Amino acid sequence: PAGKQPTFNVKMWLKCDHMEMVLVVFHRWIQTGIHTLLKSGLIFFVTNINHKFYFSFSSDLIPAISNNFVNPDTIFANNEMSLQDIEIYGFDYDYTLAFYSSNLHTLIFNIARDILIQEHRYPEGLKEYEYIPDFVVRGLHYDVQKALLMKIDAFHYIQLGTVYRGLHPVSDKEVIAMYEGCHVPLEIMSDFYGKSSHGHTMKQFMDIFSLPEMTLLSCVNDYFMKHNIDYEPVHLYKDVKEAIGDVHVKGIMYRAVEADIEKYICYGEQTHAVLRKLSENGKKMFLITNSPLDFVDRGMNYIVGKDWRDLFDVVIVQADKPSFFNDRRKPFRRVTDKGVLLWDRIHHLEKGQIYKQGNLYEFLRLTGWRGSKVLYFGDHIYSDLADLTLKHGWRTGAIIPELRKEIKIMNTEEYVHTMTWLQSLTSLLEHMQVRSLGGTQESNTVLAKDIFNSQFGSLFRTYHNPTYFSRRLSRFADIYMASISCLLNYDLKHTFYPRRTPLQHESPSWPEQTSTGAMNIPFQSQQIHIQC
Repeated sequence: PAGKQPTFNVKMWLKCDHMEMVLVVFHRWIQTGIHTLLKSGLIFFVTNINHKFYFSFSSDLIPAISNNFVNPDTIFANNEMSLQDIEIYGFDYDYTLAFYSSNLHTLIFNIARDILIQEHRYPEGLKEYEYIPDFVVRGLHYDVQKALLMKIDAFHYIQLGTVYRGLHPVSDKEVIAMYEGCHVPLEIMSDFYGKSSHGHTMKQFMDIFSLPEMTLLSCVNDYFMKHNIDYEPVHLYKDVKEAIGDVHVKGIMYRAVEADIEKYICYGEQTHAVLRKLSENGKKMFLITNSPLDFVDRGMNYIVGKDWRDLFDVVIVQADKPSFFNDRRKPFRRVTDKGVLLWDRIHHLEKGQIYKQGNLYEFLRLTGWRGSKVLYFGDHIYSDLADLTLKHGWRTGAIIPELRKEIKIMNTEEYVHTMTWLQSLTSLLEHMQVRSLGGTQESNTVLAKDIFNSQFGSLFRTYHNPTYFSRRLSRFADIYMASISCLLNYDLKHTFYPRRTPLQHESPSWPEQTSTGAMNIPFQSQQIHIQC
């Protein structure tokens, strides 16, 4: 009837003596409205009986997947955690309390590029390269010796189609030849903190600030190849790393941001609201950041207000994370408002004062803030969170700004159709035990990647598997979210539960569980409170 969802009461059987006939019919059917049928919940089956293939389509409807949209403001749990148990909240500064516009990445790229030209005598022609905002994603690996940028999954396999030399992709055939397959051995992977040291030839870029660094590496590689210049990839990597470091260490970036703060920092009204909510509920708060005092003070004045220090019980700047969490040798130094370092021994960490460097062991001794009553938020999976969860038992929250964009893409009709179709093809392959369905499967796989990023795809997935980034995120973060503003949607007694997704050997016999607010489960403000 007009205006109603069409239903199908059709069961079609195709009996073919040759596999090719099934695939031809299947491909033709793809071209005549498969997305419409899949959206309506069509289920198909393929059966091999006596070497003859039976291909069936059934009209049994499944729940409308297009309605299962994920809320980008959800807090997602890797581990069960109750906010009722949290007494102390800790924060990093950059990309946790302060969020930056894309102008900052352009600034870092341009300054580092000019440092290469002026101080490392790189060709003047590099000035023709500008920052490319959407070229790379976080979490990529860089082979220092081969000058290749790539995405690796949780099992150390390279995702073919995501390997780049300079600004151009490397063919799958060449990648397989160079690595004798797609697997990257453990001994050449990056070390625990993602660095290429002690014989490790891979560097993993886990910091949001590393996006300009990856782009600059790609641009310089591209220039050298384009002009047939012979160069040593290891020297290039070290020079770019040093140039990017100078942007931070020499204070160039800090001075530029302070001079035009509205251009670079996104106004943090919600950040202020989160801090105020925690303070009003009697929670203690502290700040541990690698950034210098002047930079933090200028930013927090803009985001929160001049009284921002009143919200924090302890403020530590230039902490030198991750060394802060492991090196017991560095004592705290008190810093005056004018940046003068005092020499007196620190017996107490006082509210309203600013401290520099120090170490976590001394922090724990002076505050007594130990174990699972402490929740620390940061954007760097390694430098901010890894040691805290593995060695000290703090609860950890990862801030993943890219999450918001990826969820919005996942909620689009194009993505839902593409993934439903790709999953259906995968089930068909598994049932029929054939290696490929040809161009249809490959084009949908490429589309599933390109919908997030044309070069490297999603931050979280490679084909069926999680990325290496996702694996570390699930290990080192109890919860994760797009920004700390997501806390505004939850009561401070809320308990987060990880979704109980079936293991590969388990039957999905229980109802699907989702995070509060993720799909149709309401947030705190939308819930009806029932008194028993």
